[in-house]
Amino acid sequence: MATPTPIEDPGHDLDMVPIFSSMNHDAEMEAMALHSLLEANGIESTVVGPSSIPSVEFQVQVPRSQLKEAERVMAEARDAGPTAADEAEAETEPGGSAPAAAGE
Repeated sequence: MATPTPIEDPGHDLDMVPIFSSMNHDAEMEAMALHSLLEANGIESTVVGPSSIPSVEFQVQVPRSQLKEAERVMAEARDAGPTAADEAEAETEPGGSAPAAAGE
């Protein structure tokens, strides 16, 4: 009789942990923007929160195994600021050239 192959247990690496949480009036919009940033950088994430009840908390959750990478991506985006986000978005659009900075 063959011995069954044990199933690998990923442990708690796949547990979803919150990386963002907010009850602000713009929490859903901020959660969706963060979700897009993480997904664009290859980090799985999930937005948790009902869009029909704006007074309830929204969260963005990532697998525990990707938490450090998600925190790094968020810090880089925060440090780069909105100008970098505008330039990155412009590069993905047809014609893909970043807008010139003001005063150039």
